[in-house]
Amino acid sequence: MNPVPPYAPLAEDVPLQEPPDHMYLGPRANTAAGGHNTIVLQAEPPKDHIIWSLCCFLYSNPLCLGLAALIFSIKSRDRKVVGDLEGARHYGATARYLNIAATIIVCLRILL
Repeated sequence: MNPVPPYAPLAEDVPLQEPPDHMYLGPRANTAAGGHNTIVLQAEPPKDHIIWSLCCFLYSNPLCLGLAALIFSIKSRDRKVVGDLEGARHYGATARYLNIAATIIVCLRILL
């Protein structure tokens, strides 16, 4: 019978690379003895701007931009659920641009 070592052998240390732009550093854990640092990379969930789109659609909806923003927000949320984060970011960015345009048009209409 082979004795089992009391500890598992450690893997080679691999130098860390820069995280991609859509990643952020998670919590860092330091050991008291100053041994190893743990860095957890977690993908930042893409924003779908659904609340902003709903407000633009329900309260103003200039030139149907609020409806278009709401549709792109829902598409972004669907892509996020499926796991297509790049598609979700694309649809979310489009919804944001449409919401910005709708908000500017409403503000100009109020001021004029």
